[in-house]
Amino acid sequence: MHAYRTHSCADLGAADVGQTVRLSGWVHRKRDHGQLLFVDLRDHYGLTQIVFQPDTAPFAAAEALKLESVICITGEVVARAPEAVNPKLQTGEIEVRASTMEVLATAEPLPLEVNADRDYPEETRLKYRFLDLRRDKMHANILLRSKVVASIRRRMEAQGFVEFQTPILTASSPEGARDFLVPSRLHPGRFYALPQAPQQYKQLFMMSGFDRYFQIAPCFRDEDARADRSPGEFYQLDLEMAFVTQDDVFQAVEPVIAGVFAEFSERRIDSPFPRIPYKEAMLKYGTDKPDLRIPIECAEASDVFAGSDFKVFAGAVAKGAVVRAIPAPGAVGRPRSFFDGMIGFAQSLGAPGLGYIQFEDGGAKGPVAKFLDQSRLQTLRERLNLEDGDAVFFACDKAAKATALAGAVRQELGKQLDLIEPDVFRFCWIVDFPMYEYDEEAKAIAFSHNPFSMPQGGLEALETKDPLDILAFQYDIVCNGVELSSGAIRNHRPDIMLKAFEIAGYDRSVLEERFGGMFRALHFGAPPHGGIAPGIDRIVMLLAGTENIREVTAFPMNQKAEDPLMGAPSRVSEKQLKELHINLSLTAREALAAEG
Repeated sequence: MHAYRTHSCADLGAADVGQTVRLSGWVHRKRDHGQLLFVDLRDHYGLTQIVFQPDTAPFAAAEALKLESVICITGEVVARAPEAVNPKLQTGEIEVRASTMEVLATAEPLPLEVNADRDYPEETRLKYRFLDLRRDKMHANILLRSKVVASIRRRMEAQGFVEFQTPILTASSPEGARDFLVPSRLHPGRFYALPQAPQQYKQLFMMSGFDRYFQIAPCFRDEDARADRSPGEFYQLDLEMAFVTQDDVFQAVEPVIAGVFAEFSERRIDSPFPRIPYKEAMLKYGTDKPDLRIPIECAEASDVFAGSDFKVFAGAVAKGAVVRAIPAPGAVGRPRSFFDGMIGFAQSLGAPGLGYIQFEDGGAKGPVAKFLDQSRLQTLRERLNLEDGDAVFFACDKAAKATALAGAVRQELGKQLDLIEPDVFRFCWIVDFPMYEYDEEAKAIAFSHNPFSMPQGGLEALETKDPLDILAFQYDIVCNGVELSSGAIRNHRPDIMLKAFEIAGYDRSVLEERFGGMFRALHFGAPPHGGIAPGIDRIVMLLAGTENIREVTAFPMNQKAEDPLMGAPSRVSEKQLKELHINLSLTAREALAAEG
């Protein structure tokens, strides 16, 4: 017989009655029924009920067992009495009557309960993550993640993609998020950077003659934590394809994403995914990450208020502001507190408030309605398909702020009015992103997305159009309001790249210094190519039904980018700093001294 187990704790059933078996695992629960002691034994696979009888050798030791101690038992499989059968348990028809027991490891008092789904402070859960991961929900989430990754690999390989690995130590990039820097011991004063994404390398694969690349790629960005983004590192399905158009990328990626979600969820998935231009998404949904489960579409209403008697909005529109209208289906009849609550919600986001109108009995009422004539009210009804019983809210501000507020109000109305469609994953492609945006802080034109994207219209567009009117072959996948991925058809011509970077304020020297390898490769025959990189963490987060990405990450950092389990980031010795040619600043030394 094996030293530790002949079966797992999920293996045994009625067919095994009469067998002598050996099981090992953790003490999940104990129940003392007087003459009998029951222990639920747990391993990676499941639970088996163990029975200890008073007249057997292990009974006294079993009475002293602490929860989460590790034991090995040998005993006979017996059938449970009919009234004791547990249909919810895989091994619920049997139990094992223990004849011997060995305590393999004793657990100290637990800082969090493993056998209960209680809430604990995040710091406690992360410091004792090894215990947190033993809990049913967390254990299932991490297993789900593994299965999702395996499924993605199978689906990618079935489409002819080949998996390659790209370097972890690379060069810093002037675009994107803040880099994690790694000092070089051999090259004083120089630094490597951990890759924010394998962007340049995957393009270089295409320029090297490979056709379809993918990788489950680790990415590193020194960003603040959010519920849907971990600080430090994350993983993505990174892929690139040669000789493709935007449609080719969609046709390759969509079956993979839809297939994975269908495999691991019973929710409805509509395919093909609708394609929504960026400009349309911002107007209708107030965001480029729309939750299409909410049946609300915003609309432009500046013209309705321009020159009207509602002087607050009319005056703002005359000075360049816009008005966005957000329908609230069926909101009429809600108490005044609902409307006050929506105004308070807008104020919590920094807005002065919201205007609103209620439509009922063929008329309109509310603090704004009396300032609009019937023609303007009718325009609102028709433009937003409003019926009696519906209300409409208004956000008025400069375009960017009004759009963002309208998007947030739309989302909140979906929750407050219980309009979010259940049991469905609604995907969409957001397409036609602007190539450039105006950076108000720097007072300059900047790339709005990926700087390596191909502008729509190519070199001619860059030379003849207002930069803010140029669109790019850039696209995102969004699901239920969560951005899963960004991608693009790449710029494969050096002349177009030079002009694109010149518009954003970078001359040739920047390309040669920061992107030298890729820029050189473009001069030796680069194929048209494109790709995308769906986030693994966010895919699993959606499938697991959680809104916090740390619930599907085995060993995440906290919101301060600290790892309470391992104690990272940690101090290093003066010897290590000297080897790396680093002197800590006075500020850093004072901070370390303050910590003690």
